[in-house]
Amino acid sequence: MTDLSRVNEAERICFITRVQSFSACHRLHSIHLSDEENKKVYGKCNNPNGHGHNYKVEVTVRGKIDRVTGMVMNLTDLKKCIEEIIMVPMDHKNLDKDVPYFANVASTTENVAVFIWDNMVKAVPPNLLYEIKIYETDNNIVVYRGE
Repeated sequence: MTDLSRVNEAERICFITRVQSFSACHRLHSIHLSDEENKKVYGKCNNPNGHGHNYKVEVTVRGKIDRVTGMVMNLTDLKKCIEEIIMVPMDHKNLDKDVPYFANVASTTENVAVFIWDNMVKAVPPNLLYEIKIYETDNNIVVYRGE
């Protein structure tokens, strides 16, 4: 058993999570499949007019607690990154038509998580981003850690 009072404060690791919700529509459709294959794979989610979700995203950073500030990352800075990377390009948007990344990539929640990760990792301090967790519905959740 480790005596926590003996752990060097500079070595203490903490996870910080900020939760944000956004609404967007999309159509599950792959340019690599025929129309019939798309209907078979994606079912009702391949509706030509699309469908919408109220997504909930959890952005988690992980790092050492700064001895001076007492923070892993300033939550105000994390909030600004989330606004710029998630809310501005995706909230109340059609992912397939309004987000260029999805012009050739199926807008599955898995790919939404990758899109968020790839942009968030450039915005937060190096080696801090730990996880993107997206709740597409209460029952469908995707977790991506950059692998």
